Amino acid sequence: MRLTVTTWNINSVRLRINLVAKFLKAVRPDVLCLQETKCPDDKFPFKRFKRLGYEHIALNGQKGYHGVAVISRVPFESCKVQVFCGKSDCRHVSAMFGERAGLRDPITVHNLYVPAGGDLPDPELNPKFAHKLSFLDEMRDAAVLRPAAAERAILLGDLNVAPLEHDVWSHKQMLRVVSHTPIECDKLVAAGKAGNWIDSMRVLTPEPAKLYTWWSYRAPDWAAANKGRRLDHIWASPALADRVAGIAIARNYRGAERPSDHVPVTATLEV
Repeated sequence: MRLTVTTWNINSVRLRINLVAKFLKAVRPDVLCLQETKCPDDKFPFKRFKRLGYEHIALNGQKGYHGVAVISRVPFESCKVQVFCGKSDCRHVSAMFGERAGLRDPITVHNLYVPAGGDLPDPELNPKFAHKLSFLDEMRDAAVLRPAAAERAILLGDLNVAPLEHDVWSHKQMLRVVSHTPIECDKLVAAGKAGNWIDSMRVLTPEPAKLYTWWSYRAPDWAAANKGRRLDHIWASPALADRVAGIAIARNYRGAERPSDHVPVTATLEV
């Protein structure tokens, strides 16, 4: 059985619902995980997704900021929300897919939106950066993000850190820029190691190949300059990692009309 799972920071699901619909019609992933939906749960565009064939939806949203969603063509067994840093700021939702989805062995999908951290990489002067570092520490320590040895799980989303040298356009120039500072990179890597997560994108496209999923709105010539960062990630537990058959980064969606600054990233699992 093949299962396809997409992660995409959409930067307002209602504003870009037509772009999401275009992607779903073209790619038809089984599961779509959105971040930064910026939408309270009661205002979510359920009807549009259901018309597109996506009837199973798990939400953790709020007005104006943040928000995550798991949107699926196949039913899931259960969904959960994890709170980080004592804040109800809608940065995690998970869904467990099992028999109802045709799976003999279940798969849990964790959808995360890590705080961006502001512009100043100093936790004493910038509360947003301090929050980001605390969030990454709690990711490392969260029992729910530590799959058991035989547990099949995926952790994906906008993790807002480009941890490796070739995850940014210029390692040297980005070392003092939030998303690629050494402290952020170390903390994200530590969170991955604590859960024994495997970076599926880098297994399939090892360094030194460049790998980007985000291009700044501040660069009108984003395509020509190509000053990207890999802020979106797909991690797999050891029990599932060898089933990740492919990763596709839909770079062309950055060039759409009124795009998100992130693009969809889709994993194909042979389960």
